[in-house]
Amino acid sequence: MSNTVLDNVLAGLMNRYKKRVPDVGAIINAMIKEGVIQSDAEIENDHIAFRTMGVPFLGIQSLEKIFLHYGYEKRDHYFFPAKKLDAYWYAPPSPEYPRIFISELRINDLSENTQNIIHSYTNEVKADPVTKLNLNDDAAVDQFLHSGLWRIPTLEDYLELSKESEYAAWVIYNRYYLNHFTISVHNLKEGYNTISDFNAFLERNGFTLNDSGGKIKGSPDGLLLQSSTVAEMIEATFANGIKHRISGSYVEFAERKVLKQFEDLPTAAIKREHRREGFEANNADKIFESTYSSQTIKR
Repeated sequence: MSNTVLDNVLAGLMNRYKKRVPDVGAIINAMIKEGVIQSDAEIENDHIAFRTMGVPFLGIQSLEKIFLHYGYEKRDHYFFPAKKLDAYWYAPPSPEYPRIFISELRINDLSENTQNIIHSYTNEVKADPVTKLNLNDDAAVDQFLHSGLWRIPTLEDYLELSKESEYAAWVIYNRYYLNHFTISVHNLKEGYNTISDFNAFLERNGFTLNDSGGKIKGSPDGLLLQSSTVAEMIEATFANGIKHRISGSYVEFAERKVLKQFEDLPTAAIKREHRREGFEANNADKIFESTYSSQTIKR
């Protein structure tokens, strides 16, 4: 399988994501204006993330097949008890590609009413749709990732799901749309290459940051620092043409510090493998809330 197929699938995801999330272009333009970068091609994408439903034929076991086919390797498992989620991250086939983070809602942990609403939609899926895909056809994969797996939800169902799980409501409408992409700040120029500095840049340019657990979310070892914007509200069209503004997607930022054993390396010699790898459950737990009403109300 040619890496060109993976390049095209990722480009398709990013193109549609940028159209739905004006913050992406606005942040890139602000970076160019301040001389941080000359073009978006200089930005390293730390990772992209998807949300899924843990139901038969779907969820992580289905979506991951696409990326495993392209050479990604499944790594650590994460569990989020309060949000009733499982997740895994996937290491790319080579360092120029983003990591992938896929989360899944633990449907069976939810109330019977919420389960019934979700199954009323997901039961329309009678077989794993990825098994029918030609994964070497980038156009087909791109189309799949941006197509409906079930009927358009009613606003009533969306709002009812939101009461117990805003994650469930997000997925029932947004499906596999890219949840976020992540700018690696540690490779940027001095004055912008820490989460603290980059957050200051974002706020002076008018961007709203997720402050759940603090604007900077840090791992216990202090080597992975993350922040994110608050998701933009988008006008969604529900069943029967009813319009309602809901949470869309957001932008994340990551600083991966150099591991202790490589601290003496000259800056020019530092590569991805010399920095803190993987993710941190407590960080991710708070970043999930970038699409939650407790945060989006601040925009």
